[in-house]
Amino acid sequence: MNIAIDVTPLNDNRLLSHKVRGTGFYIQNLKKSLLEFFPENNYQFFTREDKLEKNSETVHYPYFEPFFLTLPFSKKLKTVVTVHDLTPLVFPEHFPSGIKGKIKWQIQKQNLLRSDRIITDSESSKKDITKFTGYPEKKIDVVYLAAGDEFRKFKIEDLRLKKNDIKLKYNLPEKFVLYVGDVTWNKNLPRLIKAVSKTDIPLVMVGKALAEKNYDRSNPWNSDLLLTQELISKNPNIKVLGFIPTDDLVSIYNSASIFVMPSLYEGFGLPILEAMQSGCPVITTKEGSLEEVAGNAAYYVDAKNTDSISDGISEVFENSKLQNELSAKGIEQAKKFSWKKTATETIRAYDKALKE
Repeated sequence: MNIAIDVTPLNDNRLLSHKVRGTGFYIQNLKKSLLEFFPENNYQFFTREDKLEKNSETVHYPYFEPFFLTLPFSKKLKTVVTVHDLTPLVFPEHFPSGIKGKIKWQIQKQNLLRSDRIITDSESSKKDITKFTGYPEKKIDVVYLAAGDEFRKFKIEDLRLKKNDIKLKYNLPEKFVLYVGDVTWNKNLPRLIKAVSKTDIPLVMVGKALAEKNYDRSNPWNSDLLLTQELISKNPNIKVLGFIPTDDLVSIYNSASIFVMPSLYEGFGLPILEAMQSGCPVITTKEGSLEEVAGNAAYYVDAKNTDSISDGISEVFENSKLQNELSAKGIEQAKKFSWKKTATETIRAYDKALKE
């Protein structure tokens, strides 16, 4: 097959600001995996300014936002689009679009409806796409993501040294709960911080947005970031690291007693797989796609109940036997996801698009 794949977010920092997380991670790993496992195909990794090769048969747009014009207006080739999730449309009261956003969504929706296949990260997101766009369910392929290969559980002989190194580098407590991710309403961070504040357990938070200083405080999309930062400032037991290199993140997952992701909604929840693959016990919720990802390998809490989150953290934090059980289950659960599998199912989606 001759496949053109839009990699614009990897080369344009202005576009969606996804280079260091989310879509950027997906595009980088998809590119690497397709070249590694399906080298027989001809790939053109293009940006918006490039002309497509004349022999191109299908084009893949691996990023989509409802309120940004990410899709072309004309369609000349068989087209596949990746829609990770439509969370802003599921909860419009927490992600107001404004008049311009509403207009762009109508344009995006019409352009999306012209595509030959849609790839999405979960069955939960598949249902949302059908509900909000009317796109035929039979033309949507659920292709799960995977953690990067660098996420792993350290061997016993390496663990103590690396844990000491990372704790010295970032001045981390001896035992702590870990959060890794963004700061939007669906992440449920104000409840997480209130839950942790009911205990004496330290919380370490990793994520670029957490450390942001220059942002629009009047934008309702940033209301949880503002509240989260205010709550953090009142609790000396919470440490914010902001963005950190991947190698350090692997060490921090290995050093944490628990990873917690108490989201109100997720289209996938990649940090859960990163934590599990690193042997870190996971606490999460059953909202959105999270149960699809975590299976029976996580300790589940009620996303809307602060006491449930607090009690869950305390129970797992104080129970080493439970931590070991969750760690072992998590490592097995993470094995169900791989970039080879993601690449294989993506190629299948291209093939279906060509045959339709």
